[in-house]
Amino acid sequence: MDLNSLTLFQAAKKRLRWLTQRQEVLSQNIANADTPRYRSRDLRGYDFREIVRRERFKMNMQMSEGKHMGGRRRRIRDFLEEKDFRPFETASAGNSVILEEQMAKVNNSSISHRLTTQLYKKHLKMFKIAIGKSN
Repeated sequence: MDLNSLTLFQAAKKRLRWLTQRQEVLSQNIANADTPRYRSRDLRGYDFREIVRRERFKMNMQMSEGKHMGGRRRRIRDFLEEKDFRPFETASAGNSVILEEQMAKVNNSSISHRLTTQLYKKHLKMFKIAIGKSN
């Protein structure tokens, strides 16, 4: 049995990809904290309900006969970035990066990453228990 085909593991992996991409965007913001006219960026939020809704429509119907019509697979894009157009604070050079805010977002992403990996590990452990390999 391929665990990667299970929806639960796919959702956890997708969440980890989102968190990884968010860390990259936040690190770019921090690296450009002194760049004139640089606007801080972030990824759109990871809305679990929206992901489930998209996944439901992404599935194909299985064709058991030649006369059945196959569904179309929808492509899920990478996570969308958005610029902060209404920053809380802007430097005189036009830079909108607030280091404290970016560090708080990095910390939040780190906590979410740890939580997601722990959930992933717990589900793997449940499968091992179920097949009798609990060590």
